Amino acid sequence: MRRILPLLASAVVGLGVVSAVPATAATDQTAFHRWTSTSDFRLGTSKGLAAKSGKMTIGSGTSTTRYKDPRVSGGKKSYDKASWQGPWQSTGFAATSLIPSWSVTTPGGTWARIEVRVRKGSSVGSWDSVARWAGSTSRVKRSSYSAQTDDLARVSTDTVVANAGRTFDAYQVRVVLHRPKGSRSTPTLHAVNAVAATYTTRATGTSATTMTATTDLAVPMSSQMIHRGEFPQWGGGGEAWCSPTSTSMVMRYYGKGPKKSAYTWSRYADSFVDHAARYTYDHQYKGTGNWAFNTAYAANYSLDTFVTRLDSLRDAESFIRSGIPLVASVAFGRGQLTGSPISSTPGHLMVVRGFTATGDVIVNDPAAAKNSSVRRVYSRAQFEKAWMQGSGGVVYVVRPTSTKLPADTARW
Repeated sequence: MRRILPLLASAVVGLGVVSAVPATAATDQTAFHRWTSTSDFRLGTSKGLAAKSGKMTIGSGTSTTRYKDPRVSGGKKSYDKASWQGPWQSTGFAATSLIPSWSVTTPGGTWARIEVRVRKGSSVGSWDSVARWAGSTSRVKRSSYSAQTDDLARVSTDTVVANAGRTFDAYQVRVVLHRPKGSRSTPTLHAVNAVAATYTTRATGTSATTMTATTDLAVPMSSQMIHRGEFPQWGGGGEAWCSPTSTSMVMRYYGKGPKKSAYTWSRYADSFVDHAARYTYDHQYKGTGNWAFNTAYAANYSLDTFVTRLDSLRDAESFIRSGIPLVASVAFGRGQLTGSPISSTPGHLMVVRGFTATGDVIVNDPAAAKNSSVRRVYSRAQFEKAWMQGSGGVVYVVRPTSTKLPADTARW
């Protein structure tokens, strides 16, 4: 199993886990869970936090810690620290992967650390750090963590993966909030999400469409390629920014995102994409394709967000009918996605914006050379294969709470 690295030659790269042996449809199982309300958070254990209308902020009873980010100059700094530890969540099956995601706002030099541990029966794995999350980069550089391994599982950037021959049947997520000691600012925990599965990639047939008429959501079109060479310090420049470009398109569909005054530091066209790249950049992975970092970025703009795995394009069709475009993670070889602006890629993100009446997939593909050519229609069979075998059906779900999700399933 390997991680995809930033843009190479003809490839436009996002982030994804590639498995040597994909799962088969007959054994695939998925379980999604989230904690978003005051009653949800009360199911866990908090230390030094206060619950306020579906969110958790730093309150009384904090402890103090000293921390120095290895990528920030200067010595250790003192922080008030508080935490929320979720309850043990059963998967209901022998899982091999877990993708956590979150919504945490971090003003004024505050930040959060997200940790996960898994369990198999009475055997409990260690707490592994998945991310340091911060909206800014003044005190802490947002970052995934390098590989951490215990006898059950290991961290692979944005995904917890069972070690060879092992599985897990339950997990916990812990979020540790930090603020500079003496500061009046506080980070706020709004949501914690996780999707467990028996696979990382899948080999499936083509699903039958549920569409009876073409539905095409008017998602604004943005090309990552018009940003080629811009700010190479964030993952190699715009030609590698498929993930933040796709995230920005969905945000703009809802009229959300940073104000123009927030990206006056960029002199380029469509600088909202530069902003998204800057604030999704993972200083450990050295790219902008971290799945959870993209949804956490969008969550800063009054949007409800999470990462999950869908079962098939039939699931995606239900989101489109609900008015919710999706960001999908795909991978494909030469000749495997007819009409694509790139010949092949080990990992790429694009927006699913609709379906034709016959079930083909309407996308905004940010790899197009210019904004006006971003909209594409791809073969259902080819796209579904690229999506399932590329990432196991990973999508970013981004929506305002006023737009209802489709009827509940095990995937959302």
